[in-house]
Amino acid sequence: MTPGAKVDERPLVVIFGANPWDDVLMNDRLLAVELLRYCDILWVDPHMSVLSPRAKERGRLRSLWPETEKVQEGLTLLRPVALPAHSRAGLRHTTAPLLRSQTRRALLTMGRTPYAVIDARFGRMTGGWGPGVLNVMYAMDDVVGGAYLMGRDVGAVLMDERETLARADLVLAVSEPLADRLRGLGGQAQLLANGVAVEMYRDVDGAPPAPEVDLPHPIAGIIGYLSERIDITLLEAIVEAGMSLLMVGQHDPRFEPARFARLAEHPRVQYVGLQPFAKLSSYLHHIDVGVTPYVDSEFNRASCPLKTLEYLAAGRPAVSTDLPAARWLGTDLIRIASEPAAFAAAVRDVSAESREPYYMAARRAFAENHSWRRRGDDLATMLGLVPAAHRSDESEGVRPV
Repeated sequence: MTPGAKVDERPLVVIFGANPWDDVLMNDRLLAVELLRYCDILWVDPHMSVLSPRAKERGRLRSLWPETEKVQEGLTLLRPVALPAHSRAGLRHTTAPLLRSQTRRALLTMGRTPYAVIDARFGRMTGGWGPGVLNVMYAMDDVVGGAYLMGRDVGAVLMDERETLARADLVLAVSEPLADRLRGLGGQAQLLANGVAVEMYRDVDGAPPAPEVDLPHPIAGIIGYLSERIDITLLEAIVEAGMSLLMVGQHDPRFEPARFARLAEHPRVQYVGLQPFAKLSSYLHHIDVGVTPYVDSEFNRASCPLKTLEYLAAGRPAVSTDLPAARWLGTDLIRIASEPAAFAAAVRDVSAESREPYYMAARRAFAENHSWRRRGDDLATMLGLVPAAHRSDESEGVRPV
């Protein structure tokens, strides 16, 4: 039991999320929801300055100081603040101490001492929380590789990663390549792969179809952020092979603007932009094959794409480029191809069995074994919240590397 904890209290885990709680559902929040079955959570949103667009949405006065909100029983949300221009070289050093101070004040107000602290943003939040507190680094992406893509200061990101790693008692990574890289830096990394919210995809075929979608079958679909992580040549190959393409998600305007515009204007292509999570089932209703056409990059090789498992949870076949995460899943329910002609051929081949009940059931059963619920069970075991003997034997989302 954590020092200072009351006998009747559940353990408290502090999670420094990489994404705001009220934003798009991402893996850190999905994992936190499942962890609530074992502990209370203080979720700390990414900090923002009074000059940020998010601050404008909240209102200037409200954004001048941190806010706490009890979201539900066992879950408290902290919205911290940072200095204006906090990402600049001269001010970056102020951010971590300021965030720690606001978090400690929230803990004091709650009258709680953390059992564990999870840093999911490489924010230098590991260490320094008192004796007996478990410090966890949760690597959801290769942030160093991603810094090149997002135009961030790579040197600063490297320093954040190294300091977070150096003070962590437990290091988790979503893919084996990422875990291997962190091991090379001295961390004893363990694999905690991404999962899928299977309950949200069980009734895709019973969902009302999106009325604006009007495409001939077979329809390949891609759901997610459309950026330079995507190999647009593979999307073009699908259309050139005579199939339809449905694209759902935000398009990065820097990503192949002319080619993307031409692709979106094709009569067998529809681009519907970013859609609320609650409406995704209506778009998946139309899709015959889900595709994960990632380019071969260091960042992508270290990733664990959510979309591939989401396609399977919806009962749809999946075609992916040759990613380590796709091979790690180890199933012929995911076809792997990387060249344009082979990728398009794989999409056409599996589209023929897209709606066959046997295969749909097999895909959904496979996805169930990789649910976020199982990942939450695995994380609870790794944190010592439940004995290892109680972990699901069927889950393969966690293993030492």
